[in-house]
Amino acid sequence: MSATTKVAVHSLSDLKNTTDDALPNYLHSLKFKQIHTQTDVRLVLGYSAVAISGALFYFDWKFGWDATKPFTAPAVAAYFILNSIFTYWIWFVEAGCVFEGEGKTGKIRIASRTKKHIPIYYCDVTFTPAPYASNPQQKLRIRAPFTRWFTSDGYFVAKPFQQWLASEVPVVGTADPKNVIEEIGRGSETERAVNVSGNNVIGVLEQLKAGVKPTGGTSKRRKA
Repeated sequence: MSATTKVAVHSLSDLKNTTDDALPNYLHSLKFKQIHTQTDVRLVLGYSAVAISGALFYFDWKFGWDATKPFTAPAVAAYFILNSIFTYWIWFVEAGCVFEGEGKTGKIRIASRTKKHIPIYYCDVTFTPAPYASNPQQKLRIRAPFTRWFTSDGYFVAKPFQQWLASEVPVVGTADPKNVIEEIGRGSETERAVNVSGNNVIGVLEQLKAGVKPTGGTSKRRKA
């Protein structure tokens, strides 16, 4: 698949956001149906807080301070309560969730994150293979360098990203076996793809710009 999206290779947020956008697109192509419950709750909380503040402003402007004074304190309290719940929901319930959905091969939830100045894509994956009655919920923590699916001039290439995800996550690999690469091995990319520390972050970023994929040494990747 050709590269179509160009980003600044030194912008960690651009690299992450572009990858985050590609993840649900890929899973949708595999017939995973996205579950929007968490997003819906977040929208309800956010819009409710905005509606309260907007309504208070309107009635204060329309009827004056004396008429709205008894309602101001309860409205402000309700706004801060909703805003606190909204903040908690984003940080501790959604917790970076990029995709939550269900397909023929099982349920899956993927939350992504990055660490400051480190060009690695981290994913916390929770999945339950079908059939659900005989398969317990499982969790994985996987990661890979952005150099795996971004070119030296900042173009995103979908194929290696799809291969990485299919090879690391069983329910994705089952749904897309043609993209499973045995050499990657589930979890191997997590430990061996890039050796990043405080001493070589700049070097990794320069390799990203130059289009060179860091390997973190000569150790062989282990198979699943």
